[in-house]
Amino acid sequence: MAISLTGRCFMCTPRRRVAALSSIPIKVTVRWSNSISQRPRSDHVRFPGAVNSKFTSEMIFTQPSAFPTIPTYRVIDSDGVHVGKPNRFPEVSDDEVVSWYKNMLTVNIMDLIMFEAQRQGRLSFYMVSAGEEGITVGSAAALSQHDVVFAQYRETGVFQQRGFTLKQFMSQLFANRNDTGKGRNMPVHYGSVNPRAYTISSPLATQIPQAAGAAYSVKLQALQNPNAPRRIVACYFGEGAASEGDFHAALNLAATRSCPIVFICRNNGYAISTPTLEQYRGDGIASRGIGYGIDTIRVDGNDIFAVYEVMKEARQMALSNGGRPVLIEAMSYRVSHHSTSDDSFAYRARVEVEDWKRRDNPILRLRKWLENRGLWNEELELQTRDQLRKAVLKEFGSAEREKKPPLKAMFTDVYENLTEEAEEQRRELRRIIETYPEEYDLADYDGGIKGL
Repeated sequence: MAISLTGRCFMCTPRRRVAALSSIPIKVTVRWSNSISQRPRSDHVRFPGAVNSKFTSEMIFTQPSAFPTIPTYRVIDSDGVHVGKPNRFPEVSDDEVVSWYKNMLTVNIMDLIMFEAQRQGRLSFYMVSAGEEGITVGSAAALSQHDVVFAQYRETGVFQQRGFTLKQFMSQLFANRNDTGKGRNMPVHYGSVNPRAYTISSPLATQIPQAAGAAYSVKLQALQNPNAPRRIVACYFGEGAASEGDFHAALNLAATRSCPIVFICRNNGYAISTPTLEQYRGDGIASRGIGYGIDTIRVDGNDIFAVYEVMKEARQMALSNGGRPVLIEAMSYRVSHHSTSDDSFAYRARVEVEDWKRRDNPILRLRKWLENRGLWNEELELQTRDQLRKAVLKEFGSAEREKKPPLKAMFTDVYENLTEEAEEQRRELRRIIETYPEEYDLADYDGGIKGL
């Protein structure tokens, strides 16, 4: 591959076989084969906690400025023109690229509609992913249906690309009885059984160590059943989440246990209102992967082809040699407010945001590429946007009118059977509702009081 991946910085010794759950040998990278003390006249360190570090008589403090900035990989520029080698372009059909574009448009249109719905009081909360559609759709396009996803809350494009329907989106947003989460979560906290995507959590970064643990589980399951489809874990998060301790614990776990996981960091420039300048002083998030001995690459998140190609290669790397982690830092710009609870113009200039909207964003860039190829035009744009808007509004209306889950959903699915305490609480709730019926309108709940 022409993609340059910044890799592990320690010297690997010969691999050794490890017996684990099956007769299949697993290759494990070790620092050295034994812990023999320093040999006479040795010119490098052999302490257990160090790598192949040469001795020096010069006292030199390593400075970050001594290293070049990690480059950003791209395939097309902001005008949709291929900038790589003439004979090198991602192997993807025109029809597939058009489907990517439609998925990006779907997310964009749904974001606009749902943002306004929240402002009208028809929805409690929403998070827009404008400016990051290329990262989510492009990376998801490189995953298999068997791969496991842990998302944060700006990965609507991942769900859209993997087959999540508008009905599923709307059912979750309105917390109605068709919501697979049974109305127990905030809006935008999607989850899916097939393809596997663990339900999004509100606390920042908690999904990262969970993903690392799941990847280790996937690795062990592959040992137990070598004929099962090979799969990885894809974990998404923003650069703000990388400031949490969970991020560091997860990368270290994944590296030391050689887990088949790809970490995708969306570096959109802001952690709510905190710009990257105030978040870190190092070379972005990519430099941290190198420090943990993880293969790392930085990619232009506005270039869906680059994101797709990088994710496709990263997935293969994660599956190689029994499993290994990979970190992708996808650079983008958060065009939207952080959420419907945020006014980003309080901490950044409106002209800055408008400039990014006009000059370079993933949807505009891909549209230019499609138009350069004769695959898209203004008529198709207007027609497609109109169709998608109508489709979103149709499901919006249906989901808004649908009944809420039955009241018993408040108590079920924690234990196989209700505990005595939970059963007592359920009976007490029913007694109170039946005692004061005028205080509780159950018309919107499936089954009414019988649903309890």
